[in-house]
Amino acid sequence: MEIIIATGNRHKLIELQDILRNHTLLLPEDIGVDFDFEETGDSFLTNSKGKAFDLFNRIHRPVIADDSGLSVHALNGEPGIYSARYGSTGGKELEAKARNLYLLNKLEGKEDLSAEFICCMTLVMDTNRFFIVQETLKGEITRNSTGINGFGYDPVFYLPESGKTVAELPEKEKNKISHRGKAGNRIARLLEEK
Repeated sequence: MEIIIATGNRHKLIELQDILRNHTLLLPEDIGVDFDFEETGDSFLTNSKGKAFDLFNRIHRPVIADDSGLSVHALNGEPGIYSARYGSTGGKELEAKARNLYLLNKLEGKEDLSAEFICCMTLVMDTNRFFIVQETLKGEITRNSTGINGFGYDPVFYLPESGKTVAELPEKEKNKISHRGKAGNRIARLLEEK
């Protein structure tokens, strides 16, 4: 099946393509659609569902959208739904490295470094046929950025059970355990049942 991923982020497409390998995934730009959804919801669920239906209503083809981010307990859940825009000023988003540094500076002096990645994923097959899953990956923030794989907060998100950051994991291993990987695998099973 051909599915359009409601994002302009090619990193997400690459991650999902490995998980949904039995399907052809495309970005909106690949089918000539200019898509830039403004995430104004107050939860991952609201943003994911809104993004999916916004694109579906424009193209009337199967769509997958996700909203994901990092929740740090010592920061009362920040950056949360603002993960991609965390630390931004004047509408200018920080690059991932600067955003990670901003996060580490906010955690200066905090003892509890527990955190979780959250991913809410919506699959829209038709106006009245859609599926929503939300998954997490628990870990903690490390004070030293390590690893070259992945993107975003992966270099500062440490997994105690593996002794590595997410950015140190091979892509296939990450896709089995990550928040997006877990959500994507659930969506893959739903598509198989379809």
